[in-house]
Amino acid sequence: MKASIVDLRYKTTDILKALDRNESVTVLYHGKIKGVIKPAREKTVSKIKDHPFFGMTNDSKETVLEELANLRKPRHDL
Repeated sequence: MKASIVDLRYKTTDILKALDRNESVTVLYHGKIKGVIKPAREKTVSKIKDHPFFGMTNDSKETVLEELANLRKPRHDL
């Protein structure tokens, strides 16, 4: 997306929507490129099974969900 200095002021919502769509915004001043606004981070979807913690111990026979249940349980059962 290309935006002039005036667009930055009056069409801020459109620019923010473009950044939400992971688009870069080129800022123009008198028709010349002054800079580029890039999204802060790209959205990544990762599965819990891909986390490096799981599979650390080769002798573990538990599934990922069982390991999570053990980690999330309270310290002392009442």
